[in-house]
Amino acid sequence: MTITLKPVTIPDFGIPLERPAIPVATYVARCKTALERSGTDWVVVYADREHFANMCFLTGFEPRFEEALLLLGPNDRKIVVTGNENQGYTAISPLPDLETMLCQSLSLMGQDRSEKPNLAAVLAEAGIRPGDSIGLAGWKYFETAEWDLVKPSFFVPAYVVDCIAHVIGTAGSLTDATAVLMHPENGLRAVVDVDQIAEAEWAATRASAAVWRIVSGFTLGDSELTAAARMGYAGEAMNCHPMFATNDASGPVIGLRSPTARVPDRGDGVTTAVSFWGGLTARAGLLTDHDDRFLAVAKAYFAGLMAWYETADIGIEGGAIHEAVVSTLARGNLKSALNPGHLTGHDEWLHSPIRPGSPEKIASGMPFQVDIIPVPMPNGWSLNCEDAVTFADPGLRAELTTAYPQIAARFEARKTYVKSQLGIDVRDNILLLSNIPLSLPPFWLSPSTLLAND
Repeated sequence: MTITLKPVTIPDFGIPLERPAIPVATYVARCKTALERSGTDWVVVYADREHFANMCFLTGFEPRFEEALLLLGPNDRKIVVTGNENQGYTAISPLPDLETMLCQSLSLMGQDRSEKPNLAAVLAEAGIRPGDSIGLAGWKYFETAEWDLVKPSFFVPAYVVDCIAHVIGTAGSLTDATAVLMHPENGLRAVVDVDQIAEAEWAATRASAAVWRIVSGFTLGDSELTAAARMGYAGEAMNCHPMFATNDASGPVIGLRSPTARVPDRGDGVTTAVSFWGGLTARAGLLTDHDDRFLAVAKAYFAGLMAWYETADIGIEGGAIHEAVVSTLARGNLKSALNPGHLTGHDEWLHSPIRPGSPEKIASGMPFQVDIIPVPMPNGWSLNCEDAVTFADPGLRAELTTAYPQIAARFEARKTYVKSQLGIDVRDNILLLSNIPLSLPPFWLSPSTLLAND
């Protein structure tokens, strides 16, 4: 393996306009399965503006400005309990039998609370009774080492827990059902179908195109705000803030930062990321056209990226992927700041089977973020090349080709590009959702010069 810089023209793979829709039957099946797997009388799913992904996956609705609860119960009951502002917005869900109930405690401060102010009363009105068993799903759950008390705890606001406990009484039971949705190997959201893949590809294609407009359009003299504006945002639903940051050798390049009026100089480090539901793309490098010291580090990082794609496959344990990436980066005196790869979806980070020694295996249908952030980086330096992928076996790929031939064609074209232009033979089981897959220009003033395996 010899990693070099070479001039590359990234093909125009096309950018889809219409976002693929998840069928009603899929949402119905997801709700039914979530309740069955919980083994309880009811499942209650919590959501707010930031922690909406579980509810959106189950219903297509996500609360804006306020909190909401999804109640899944006997006789296929599906109820959204929400505040004043979202009463009309629940209609965005395609579920024909989804009920909406008002609870004004979920509304913002100062709004009317004269009709339905009491959450416990609303839960009882919905049909939850003393003695019922409730599975409560928050936005994450405790691992064994984090919580060993007899009484369970939840990543849900205390008032929700208290109200549920009050309604079911001492004869009822309240357990954590979050893993039903978010377990990294067998959670409902850990393995998706062709329609969800298509929806994510729409998002990832558009996010990656936005990032490439930022990278390829950068000009010395731009402020960070000017550069970030080139993303061409069209209102796509986001799962994290757009990011753009620069700095010189006086301090670090802070990757999570939003853009400012700072005007970077030649030689400064730069990073950017755009993420819509289902797909994030990030790129980072130097604002120059060449730097030998930086190039050596960039090559070591790129080797770690290649190790991910060469190792990851259906049936491979997450621990094996972790070791392959970490050991490769170590040869260049680098580490991965976080897990080198994680599940993604409506939220940017769902969970990750890629951890030290993890026996959890990659399965067909798993949506991934190839998220390898190299550290340490000197002040004024930044490197990153993140893209979304999904694992798909021959059967799932055949389904995709039948249902979405244009999307399947883009997947094949991207794979051909990566092999022919970048020298990386991506496995057939890995679908490349990004429109700039594995395309890393370390020097942003020469954006058509990419790292490649010769």
